[in-house]
Amino acid sequence: MSEITAATQTASGRITAVIAEDEQIFRDAIVRLVRAAWPELEIVATCADGNSALAAISEHQPTIAFLDIRMPGLTGLEVATALVETSPETQVVFVTAYDQYALNAFESGAVDYLLKPVEEKRLAATIERLKKRVGSEPPDTVALAALVRKLGGALDKRVEEPPLEWITASVGKETRLISVDDVIYFQSDSKYTVVMTADGEALLRTPLKDIVGRLNPTYFKQVHRATVVNLRAVAAVTRDESGRGTLRLKQRPETLAVSLTFMPLFKNM
Repeated sequence: MSEITAATQTASGRITAVIAEDEQIFRDAIVRLVRAAWPELEIVATCADGNSALAAISEHQPTIAFLDIRMPGLTGLEVATALVETSPETQVVFVTAYDQYALNAFESGAVDYLLKPVEEKRLAATIERLKKRVGSEPPDTVALAALVRKLGGALDKRVEEPPLEWITASVGKETRLISVDDVIYFQSDSKYTVVMTADGEALLRTPLKDIVGRLNPTYFKQVHRATVVNLRAVAAVTRDESGRGTLRLKQRPETLAVSLTFMPLFKNM
């Protein structure tokens, strides 16, 4: 039945999608950007966890499924594995945090991905590839299965790692041990990361993309492509006419820019 449904959708010109992302700010951003970039694509369901995503995909048999890799309940990887049986015609696009282990797994190009926060340029490239595949190129289930295995192994290792508590960073010729709780924000600086505390900045010889996944997500939130802030260090947020924001900090004189995607984090401030 699923093959008949999918074939009917393609033949009728109806192209549909299910978007599964557990963080509302990212889910809303993906919906907004997809609708702007591909108006003909009909979003039939948005989901906040893997179980509801699998149910929605089984029901709607969408042309495309955007799946966050890390979700409550079933992960995006587990949902993708189930689609081989429940919705075999669905093209999968994984959504992932900015993490090198995930990016390396997509090197074959057989299955597409989007980085969070999703950027218009990257989404446009993904959509162009999807348009070429829909109706002419069935999903590569062999490549998908191989990718799921590769990502799954890396994900299992990351889950076992506890959040960072201490980091060693350079201040001039000194190397200091800094409690992560004392960090006000992290900011990307080429191949390095600036670690800002109330006492000043230190330099961490690790890219920000390799640090984000090890921080406690309750307190540390990405507010810009290059900035992760400790919410406990934020005094106030102001909004400009475009909806973007600026953070005022409790213990630092400088302010931090908040991109439009992340402004919902501060809707109650």
